[in-house]
Amino acid sequence: MTALTTPSSSASTPPTTTARPTTGTPPGTARPPAAGAPIGDLIGWIEAGTPAEASAYRTATRGGVATDLGDDVAFTGPSGTPNCMTDRRFDGALACLVDLADPPAEAPDTYGQWKGGWVDFPGRGVDIGSSHGDPGRFGSGLGPELPAGRSLTFGDYGCRVDGSDVYCVDYADRTGVRFAATGIEGFGCLRRAAPPEGIGDHLSC
Repeated sequence: MTALTTPSSSASTPPTTTARPTTGTPPGTARPPAAGAPIGDLIGWIEAGTPAEASAYRTATRGGVATDLGDDVAFTGPSGTPNCMTDRRFDGALACLVDLADPPAEAPDTYGQWKGGWVDFPGRGVDIGSSHGDPGRFGSGLGPELPAGRSLTFGDYGCRVDGSDVYCVDYADRTGVRFAATGIEGFGCLRRAAPPEGIGDHLSC
């Protein structure tokens, strides 16, 4: 994430480079904002982290075999969960496997293997718990660890780790999610809503 720069009066100063606007939590804030905080606070906290290079998260490893993910990104939290990955077949949307302490019960009339900790975060909605006939994107294994305090920006997303939790924002829709063993929380316009067919729990704008 490129920080905002302020041009000086020197004629040799390069042009100002502006990335996504940052608002809310100032740099150096140690703790993430609580649930219900303005989305700008979460964006500011994520961007206050030390940037990690997205190119270091373009592979996933399973059984000692590394798979090049191309334009996709994969990473895990320090405790090995959540395991998060994008998928270009779904417009680069982010999904995470989370070891939830209380995952949603299997939705009725589902087929395949129920994954209560499979969380899809395409932006304006979050699906928690779904059925899958194969491992899908996660068949490639695990991405590298994203250490605590580091921030990772890719596509429309920015993520940062706090302890064993991962916080991510979708810049395009100005929404955010906390992925934690204790549960999935939404930021911005995301609120609990009736889940679509085949989904265990749902957040929607």
